[in-house]
Amino acid sequence: MTVAHPSWTIDAARAVLATCDEPGPVLISLQALQEAFGYVHADAPKLIADTFNVSRADVYGVLTYYSDLRTTPPSDVEVRVCMGEACQAVGARDLMAAAQRHLGPRCDVQQVFCMGNCALGPTAVVADRLIGRVSADSLAIAVSRALESVDGQGAS
Repeated sequence: MTVAHPSWTIDAARAVLATCDEPGPVLISLQALQEAFGYVHADAPKLIADTFNVSRADVYGVLTYYSDLRTTPPSDVEVRVCMGEACQAVGARDLMAAAQRHLGPRCDVQQVFCMGNCALGPTAVVADRLIGRVSADSLAIAVSRALESVDGQGAS
């Protein structure tokens, strides 16, 4: 009997198998899947566990330990707000609260700690672009521009 597999499963299997000879293949496989698909699909822990003869709990433990690994598709625009002490001293908490309240569902807002831009805090990263001395207004403008860029790429 032949079973039809969604294309992601075949591509995922290829990504996982490519890591077989690497030390620490569970983490490397999770990273490979995220690189290929933008996130780690819910079925990936079983695939990895079966491939490397480890428990799903072990895979899930690695998946949830590393904050860079995501289990949901990425948003159109990722926003990271620095919550390091220097940025907090100049308004990062208020900036984070405003970002969470006002940025729409197409944005993923995350707090991070110290981007090394302390002298220009508060600092944020919008679509991989570092912005110093950011305010709620300048953050909203940067997000709007990033969304326009994403929308423009989709129209091509």
